[in-house]
Amino acid sequence: MRRLLPLIGTPGSHPGGRSAMTCRFRCGDACFHEVPNTSDNTYVGDVIASALSRRSMMRAAAVVTVATATGAAVVGTGAPQARAATESAYKGEKGARGLRFAPVAPNTTDAVVIPDGYGQNVVIRWGEPILRGAPAFDPENQTAAAQAGQFGYNNDFLALLPLPGEHGRQVLVANHEYTDEILMFRGYDAENPTREQVEVAWAAHGLSAVVVRNDHRTGKLTAVPRHALNRRVTATTEFRLTGPAAGSDLLKTSADPTGRKVLGTLNNCSGGTTPWGTTLHGEENFNQYFANSSRATDKRYGIGTGATERKWERFDKRFDVAQEPNEVHRFGYVVEFDPYDPTSTPRKHTALGRFKHEAATVRLTEDGRPVVYTGDDERFDYFYKFVSSKRVRKGTSRSVREHNLSLLDEGTLYVAKLTGDSPATDIDGSGKLPADGEFDGSGEWIPLATATAEGAVSHVDGMTAEEVFVFTRLAGDKVGATKMDRPEDIQPSPHTGKVYVVLTNNTNRGKTGYAAADEANPRNSNKHGHILELTERRSRAESTTFAWSLFLVAGDPADPATYFAGFPKDKVSPISCPDNVAFDPYGNLWISTDGNQLGSHDGLFGVATKGERRGELKQFLTVPTGAETCGPIVQDRRVLVAVQHPGEIDGASVEKPASVWPDGPGKIVRPAVVAVWRADGCDVGV
Repeated sequence: MRRLLPLIGTPGSHPGGRSAMTCRFRCGDACFHEVPNTSDNTYVGDVIASALSRRSMMRAAAVVTVATATGAAVVGTGAPQARAATESAYKGEKGARGLRFAPVAPNTTDAVVIPDGYGQNVVIRWGEPILRGAPAFDPENQTAAAQAGQFGYNNDFLALLPLPGEHGRQVLVANHEYTDEILMFRGYDAENPTREQVEVAWAAHGLSAVVVRNDHRTGKLTAVPRHALNRRVTATTEFRLTGPAAGSDLLKTSADPTGRKVLGTLNNCSGGTTPWGTTLHGEENFNQYFANSSRATDKRYGIGTGATERKWERFDKRFDVAQEPNEVHRFGYVVEFDPYDPTSTPRKHTALGRFKHEAATVRLTEDGRPVVYTGDDERFDYFYKFVSSKRVRKGTSRSVREHNLSLLDEGTLYVAKLTGDSPATDIDGSGKLPADGEFDGSGEWIPLATATAEGAVSHVDGMTAEEVFVFTRLAGDKVGATKMDRPEDIQPSPHTGKVYVVLTNNTNRGKTGYAAADEANPRNSNKHGHILELTERRSRAESTTFAWSLFLVAGDPADPATYFAGFPKDKVSPISCPDNVAFDPYGNLWISTDGNQLGSHDGLFGVATKGERRGELKQFLTVPTGAETCGPIVQDRRVLVAVQHPGEIDGASVEKPASVWPDGPGKIVRPAVVAVWRADGCDVGV
């Protein structure tokens, strides 16, 4: 493993627009490692290159006008070249319902910038006590015991669930993806972390559940500390391994000879909620926590051959593959968490496969079986769905609860293969339309393995079912799945049933030795990303075939290679690197970004997915310096975002902060959750 040099440079100097610090701590410098997928499977870029209409490309020639700063914070210097549409462009046009606000202009302000007429508050910050007995946050005297009772670090996915019987209150669940020790500890020595610092980091990972109180006059949310449902799940909390691989020899360790019990969850990125009242959380870049591997299967997952950045292997042998070769097989799953039972043991569902899960979103079949969509967030990797063989039961009894908690242990795991309808010679990597004038095609869900109560059956030649569920990437390689440009969040629309697949970027597309553009991933050196729209056969979630088309190609609207579902490009906001998404009550898709390559801070955008204004995209907010926008929740009267890794700029530290958010100069930078609402008390965007 290469020795890390001192942090230097500017934001955006790394792939995806991230700082070197973000690359180090979130994904273990994944963009600098050899791409794990060396199969010759087709690349999705070669498939997407045909969904733009010729008419929409003529519209693309329009030049985007310079935006007026309409946000509720002063716009900083360093404005990007790409600009939002002027407010005047919207005169006489109400806009899509749910998107009727003046768009925030691209900016570099060290604040959460929101539209005029809206208010905001910080709901909860890293380190705020949520459990009984937890002390107030003291950044100069952090302990593992204190952190285990406090809100964790780097909030990502958010869920806001009802709390029956407590009027005006809800349960907020948050992922804590990773820790950035340089911004957490004064004088941090990356080569020689202390045991206390490592144990604080273990306690800062995982999940938080905290009850929040609604202010119905303003939309403000505030945390309710010491509530009985408040809970912390950390890197040392006990989990159950369930499903077809549980108990496998591949999952047994010296500490757990049963192969059914594991400590902790790591690098939880996006997730989802279930119809039976639980939350799902995807373990993503788990590879970076494990040291000293020498196996080909580990290389496919990006596990390093030397020491890790955090040096956890010095303090617990389970992070040393040479000493505990199977421990790494116990991470990379979808976690299920019950926020209504603080005594419950969270589960890791092996039936959903093991890879870098970015999300886990649920749609029901017509007969009540859950279907889970999830992406593998790696350049040139795949996206998947799992179709359960068991139906959801209604009710709240213990037996019903136990049944529903087992729904994701039996069923079939599939991986996607996309085919374009244009000849390969029409796809040149520039985003130019093929001869038929559109980027679209068909696809199939290829079965990998099926789990039943009696056992599991592999559908992949040369692999057992246990191997498929533990080495799922290799199974996808074998069946010829389509290589994608970093599959992130995947969301089925509750209004139309169409499924939206977010592809953040892939700057390696088309480079020597890597897959070239295809119709589903039509741009080489894809630095801005795009979004696919899937229509499953007969709109049935269990279908094994689908049609796909290009919904959005991100970037500067003045770039002819961009596309906004056919909407006039002089009336949209520029967007780069889509990541997490959510639907609002009107069927609009809200998109948070990570690694903006247009010179502005990351933000949250809403886009209409249907009707005559389909493709109308407007920026709702931007986040502070160095931050990523995560976990959007869009309700009638409130929008929530997780502001992750603020101040994470190359060269920053506790002593030299790059951001003063959220508490101002002289205070440590803290990731936090923010609520935004209309100041007049009306619904958002109407």
